Amino acid sequence: MAYKSLLTVACSPEGALGTVSAAAQIATAMDAHLDALALGVDRTQVGYSYVGSGAVVIAAAMERAEGEAREAEAALNAAIGAQVPTLRSSVESVVTQLGALTDVVAARARYSDLVILPLPYGKGRGVEDEAITEAALFEGMAPVLVVPPGGITTAQPKRIVLAWNQSREALVAARRAMPFLKRADMVQIVVVDPPAHGPERSDPGGQLCQLLVRHGVRAEVSVLARTLPRISEVLTRQLRDVNADMLVMGAYGHSRFREAIMGGATRDMLENAQVPVFLAH
Repeated sequence: MAYKSLLTVACSPEGALGTVSAAAQIATAMDAHLDALALGVDRTQVGYSYVGSGAVVIAAAMERAEGEAREAEAALNAAIGAQVPTLRSSVESVVTQLGALTDVVAARARYSDLVILPLPYGKGRGVEDEAITEAALFEGMAPVLVVPPGGITTAQPKRIVLAWNQSREALVAARRAMPFLKRADMVQIVVVDPPAHGPERSDPGGQLCQLLVRHGVRAEVSVLARTLPRISEVLTRQLRDVNADMLVMGAYGHSRFREAIMGGATRDMLENAQVPVFLAH
């Protein structure tokens, strides 16, 4: 079991080398093909204009988007050129309006086993970065590996923390991450403050652990108390304590609007991730 078709997307040169390097390492380890998509995004949403000005605004916006696409494409080509010569890859460049970005990314993500992207939040990131991540997860129905600025330490993580809350999203993430899980030396299923009256009250994480073990995964369960204000903080501390190489978790258990306004475990983890985060919905 392995990922054979990988996809990465860039809408600016920033972070392209780290993300492509991570994708290339995984592609080499799993004998996969890497597709890279360079996006130029027209962010203008013209609601009204003075007579004669609309065409000028649209032309200027498209020219700027085309320039960004060329810059992103050049960065992707340079990053791919810095990888091992045996890497099988291709680069495509597309210009799109922000409103159509979801369809463009989803059309490629649907036929990819894994999408590798940079952190969507933080310095230098815009609304299009978040839109790309969500497009791959939701409309593209693909798992996403979010790579922190420092890149990845290994293409085959040896210590993985799997966040488990009995949700559909967490189960999908566990199944989609199986190629990584089966190669790991240790997979720790972390359950934070499980409900006293839930369906797994007598054995939190036990059934998932059994499922993974039957697939040859070296899995164990760790039940943690919520001793910090946010679940993301508990997970971050656990990642640090076990020196984990990757976090696997379900993405956006709440609505994306609620996560954007009120916060949530997914957004909190992505804002401060120090290790690669594997997401699925």
